[in-house]
Amino acid sequence: MEYDLYRYDEPYGQRPRRKVNFFAWTLTILLLTGFALAAWLGSFYIFWQPERPDSYRILKKLHKIEPTKRFELTAAPAGEFLNPKQLFDRYSAMTPTELAQTNAELARNYIRNYQQVRGLVPYIVGRFTIMEARELTPADIFMSGMVALSTAVEDGELLMEHVYPADAQAVPLMKQTLVTGLEIKLERTHDVSAVVHADRLADGRLLITALPLLYGTYTVTKGVGMFSLEPPGDLNLGAGWPLFKEPMRRVAQERFDRYMSRTAPRTAGVPLPGLMPAGTPPPAENALVRVEQALPMQSPPKIAAATPPPAPAKPPPLGKRGKAGKDQKQSPAPSATAAAAVAQNPPPPGAPQLPAGDALASTAGGTTWKTFPPGKMPAGRLIATSDLPAIADKGLAGERVYLKGQFVVNFAEGNRAVLRPKTRLTDSVLHLGSGSGSARVIVEFPAGYSPPAQGSTVTRDEARPYEITEVRKQADGQLNVFVREIMQ
Repeated sequence: MEYDLYRYDEPYGQRPRRKVNFFAWTLTILLLTGFALAAWLGSFYIFWQPERPDSYRILKKLHKIEPTKRFELTAAPAGEFLNPKQLFDRYSAMTPTELAQTNAELARNYIRNYQQVRGLVPYIVGRFTIMEARELTPADIFMSGMVALSTAVEDGELLMEHVYPADAQAVPLMKQTLVTGLEIKLERTHDVSAVVHADRLADGRLLITALPLLYGTYTVTKGVGMFSLEPPGDLNLGAGWPLFKEPMRRVAQERFDRYMSRTAPRTAGVPLPGLMPAGTPPPAENALVRVEQALPMQSPPKIAAATPPPAPAKPPPLGKRGKAGKDQKQSPAPSATAAAAVAQNPPPPGAPQLPAGDALASTAGGTTWKTFPPGKMPAGRLIATSDLPAIADKGLAGERVYLKGQFVVNFAEGNRAVLRPKTRLTDSVLHLGSGSGSARVIVEFPAGYSPPAQGSTVTRDEARPYEITEVRKQADGQLNVFVREIMQ
């Protein structure tokens, strides 16, 4: 037998070839695909849902959570300002599933510093009375500062817990300031408090959690000392919402009810002449307000104070033909209006003096707030006196509204003046007015300003309007328009 004929029949020391295990390779590929899919879903779960406690902790360790941002009033996220009734109508109508999804989105937007917001950020405006305030602890979502549980003044169906994050050294003063019965007034022109959670209570009411995105400085209108807020450095999302849990809220409600039963009805301040009480509760004698560093004061040009209109000039004698005499010239008619503005005077003796550069702008009446050169005020809607009835019916809704027109000063005292819209004689006789004749304008001036003289005429145009703070309508149709001077 020849070797060459059978040389391929026996390998003689060569290793036999093994068959490929396709099943094992298929299983391995499927496992790797499943692992990649799980990693993708896990990253989506973590990165796209930072409001979950476990996701937040992982992102925090990976340094993927940006520090909480302090916003400026003019650079706050685009939003809508809702009063207590609007908030109650919106969130109370949601199903439990819709409310849970909305709360997740609200918390997510806050954690992301409102960088990826769908729609408008809900801001809260209105007047609230503190029911109880307590210090925040590491067992809360916000671990340092205070939180105040309050009820809406004009709508008892809405409760608000307003969070005041701050350093530990500010807490003692905050405890002295945030007391039961203190009023909190949130205005669109000064406050940006975002809604971060909404919880429907068993009794049908709604509990809103709100945070001031400005993290500003606060004080009270009748008191000393100020405290400043700081953005929280870390969040304990595992503590859960809201900050006032149900047992704690029930105890606070009972204490507040006993406080209200012991407290006599609040009396209003010294009434202005002719000002009748309205259905809306009067402003509180003491309220929490936000203060801010005012812009450096510039020496304004001297502005003449408003003076009473001159008496009509005596017409010249008429001749036989009813014409003026040749030797006499007819005098021009006096101006019907005197362009008026308020002269800026130094503070009266005994008033507290603030160092240069440390003046405070405040929302509190009778203090010093920020004023602007003519035509340089923040953007807003300019209306005439004929538009006041519509504002009284619909309300300001947190919108910045300015008032222009001609007014006659009926009364002036201290830092306030009462004006009446000036109408033409023919309109008064023929009843051709636009409905604004029954309006009473109450102007509040900042410290250092003097109101115009009684009987004088004041003209305010688009460059020097008044800022409207509130419009009240009485049962008899009388409109009480509260405005303030914001011009330098």
